[in-house]
Amino acid sequence: MQEDFRLIVDLVSVLAAAAAGGLLAALLKQPVLLGYLLAGMVVGPTGLGLIKELIQVETLAQFGVAFLLFALGVEFSFSELKKVKNISLGGGGLQIALTILVTTLVAIGMGWVASPAQGVFLGGILSLSSTAVVLKCLMERNETGTPHGQVMLGILVVQDLALGLMLAVLPALDKPVEEISLAVGWALLQTGLFALAAVAAGIWVIPPLLRLLAKTESRELFLLGVVAICLGIALLTEHLGLSIEMGAFVAGLMISEAEYADQTLTYVEPLRDIFAALFFASIGMLIDPFFLWSNLELILGLVALVFIGKFIIITPLVRLFRYPLKTALITGLGLAQIGEFSFVLASEGQSLGLVSRRVYLLILGTTAVTLVLTPFVLRSVPKLFDWAESLPWMQRYLERTDVPLGIADNLPTQNHIVVCGYGQIGRNIVRLLQDRDYPVLVIDQSESRIQQVREAGLPYIYGNAASLHVLEKAGVAQAKGMAIALPDPMSTRLCLKRSLEVAPDLDIVVRANKDKDIELLYQLGAKEVVQPEFEASLELSAHLLNGSGLSLLTVQKDVQEVRNSHYLELRPERPSYEISRDLKAATDEMNSKWYSLPEDSPLLGMTIEETDIRHLTGVSLVAIRRAGGAELDYPDSLTTLEQGDRLLIVGEPNEVAAFDELAKGEAAVPAPNASCQWIQMPEESLMVGKTIAQIDPLRQYGIRIQAVRREGKFLRSPEDEVTLQEGDRLLLCGSFHALIQARDAICSAVTARVALKLQPSLLSEAMAETNGGLEKQVEL
Repeated sequence: MQEDFRLIVDLVSVLAAAAAGGLLAALLKQPVLLGYLLAGMVVGPTGLGLIKELIQVETLAQFGVAFLLFALGVEFSFSELKKVKNISLGGGGLQIALTILVTTLVAIGMGWVASPAQGVFLGGILSLSSTAVVLKCLMERNETGTPHGQVMLGILVVQDLALGLMLAVLPALDKPVEEISLAVGWALLQTGLFALAAVAAGIWVIPPLLRLLAKTESRELFLLGVVAICLGIALLTEHLGLSIEMGAFVAGLMISEAEYADQTLTYVEPLRDIFAALFFASIGMLIDPFFLWSNLELILGLVALVFIGKFIIITPLVRLFRYPLKTALITGLGLAQIGEFSFVLASEGQSLGLVSRRVYLLILGTTAVTLVLTPFVLRSVPKLFDWAESLPWMQRYLERTDVPLGIADNLPTQNHIVVCGYGQIGRNIVRLLQDRDYPVLVIDQSESRIQQVREAGLPYIYGNAASLHVLEKAGVAQAKGMAIALPDPMSTRLCLKRSLEVAPDLDIVVRANKDKDIELLYQLGAKEVVQPEFEASLELSAHLLNGSGLSLLTVQKDVQEVRNSHYLELRPERPSYEISRDLKAATDEMNSKWYSLPEDSPLLGMTIEETDIRHLTGVSLVAIRRAGGAELDYPDSLTTLEQGDRLLIVGEPNEVAAFDELAKGEAAVPAPNASCQWIQMPEESLMVGKTIAQIDPLRQYGIRIQAVRREGKFLRSPEDEVTLQEGDRLLLCGSFHALIQARDAICSAVTARVALKLQPSLLSEAMAETNGGLEKQVEL
């Protein structure tokens, strides 16, 4: 067969196999990355042998990594890199040095290598993690903007930059120290000069060039120009002895600061995805399944050593830079693999005689297995934390490490508005609230953003907005409202859910990162969900309609109707299976459970509004599976619970237990005409320190304390012996008139306490009035 045509056949075969493998993985609900790798193994030389021109395919596959890192550079930008510069440079550099040192010492001590040079070489291979795999996983989960996502990407950038230095030093490893020093110095000089040239080009060359391309108004010319810039700089770095991948990333960083960065990313993304699939399939071609099988025990042992060793090195380093324990653990797990660039080092080391063919194959096999396992590890992290938090001793430890990292001195105490996230949206919210003299408090986990808050003189808490400790310090229970504008969906959901655990009636408005998050956020208890793209559409349409002669009142009414419908008119219609799939994926990362409603449950025949499940138990009902197989995702408040229903509920273990008691009839269900209201126990109340049985006014009015929330914990159907404490939030259920009387009784008890401070002789009168129904107020 003609050589050129053979390459086309090979390329089509690889892409077809990758598509089939990715489709199979998606149908099996596995990462598509796994499908690409397995497809490469099947069609590669050690599989069916369908690919003849392996070198040419591998060369094309380099475009995949180049475009992947180019897109990362465009999206990441210098400003994003600055946010994690300390952990990137300090933590990344320390991680590489420690990994090489530990690997060298262990390898020499165990007799795995014949010389220190071989140990250093092996340490260099193990020190690199997979930028392509980690980036792909973070993008699929929309976590590139999370603290752990930014930390991982920052460390990976330093590792990629270090690859050029390692390649430069590799030939001199078995030479005298002087030659090694010379090689390192020359590599550093090249890297520094290239960095200076990149900064200069990013300021004076790239922006004018992109503007010139954009003026042509030709999509083809713009795309060609961008691809030429990307690959041209990549080839330049290859010529300088660095790497194509590093050059592509730097090219992306240069474009990221230009005005056409978003347009560039939009055009390049399809190319990136196609060539990335080709790259992962080509990695699969390098894997010899027969060698893996014959050395499976040894390779699994090496994989365990790599995962454990890198996790032990990386996790404490991230903690050293004052990141929360959860961020450190996720980063340690996410980077505990060997990267695709290790293939480059291993191949170069084999050609230089630093490793034998067998060791080279062992490195390839170990690297391949770690790459395959990484998506599963990252996907299982939320469930791992759920399991850890279910263990009392582990929960206490995790809670201690999730405390605020910094607290301002001027925190407001009540009627303030909490703003979670100080990005562009958060800053705008704060500015508008300050213009109306509303007290605000900012929560953010980024050191650079908290520094901006400090400079602005605003009250702040430096910590994780999804942490109960942080929310309690922020006085969420006394707040007037909350705005959540966090960068990733998972943190947004957890922040919303846990804020309502502390303050069930809090008015919370949430920014939805994607349109598919809207209904889930409403179901979790948000009063209002805002989607920026839809809001932009509404405002543009409102302006045009008003300018076309439609009255402002009519336009505002139409816009509000769209908002009230949760943007239903603007959202594209989606098949029910897609909605169900997204719902399962979102709730899998939270404490969720399918619950079968008992046959004799008192909730049967009641609507969701009548059951008032969230108030009574704290759980959120997000889906119902009927006995006939029909599934109702995001049921509305008028949906009736029926015999045989299975409910998908989201809540903490104690909240799920409270719902179980309610559904089984072990806890009283409020009468159909009853109302329920959360009331906070004031600090000055005479009822503080008394048991529920001792509070006669509540019994007199026929009021039942259905639940107590204390320090973020949920006490379900509290016994009469439970003693009330300052700050407790009580869920009182009874008739509407009785609830008003009970609230007045609690307020009167506070008045009595204050009066006692001024006139102690009022003690007997105050106690008599509190226990006697508070028929008259104690006046100051």
